[in-house]
Amino acid sequence: MTVTEQIITILVVAFATQLTRWVPFWAFRSSAHTPLFVNYLGRVLPPAIFAMLVVYCYKDVDFLTPSYGISEIISGICVIIIQMLFKNMAYSILLGSGLYILLVN
Repeated sequence: MTVTEQIITILVVAFATQLTRWVPFWAFRSSAHTPLFVNYLGRVLPPAIFAMLVVYCYKDVDFLTPSYGISEIISGICVIIIQMLFKNMAYSILLGSGLYILLVN
């Protein structure tokens, strides 16, 4: 890919990204009421996405090997406890990931 093609690609990707950020604000201005379906999706999708991420994280854990996925389970329990205590997603993700890295290494 030439330098010109790379610059054009970057510009197109930047424009498409900005367009996807602006369209919801154009479609749902403050004077208009947000449709009930959009409110429903805003309420239901975040927990569904996190549930899907949990399934994705544990899909390759082999519970029949001698370690039985112990480091993954301990890290998952740590994330749950930290989230219940601090109710801060950043703490949960960072501390759970750090604990997993320590346990694996």
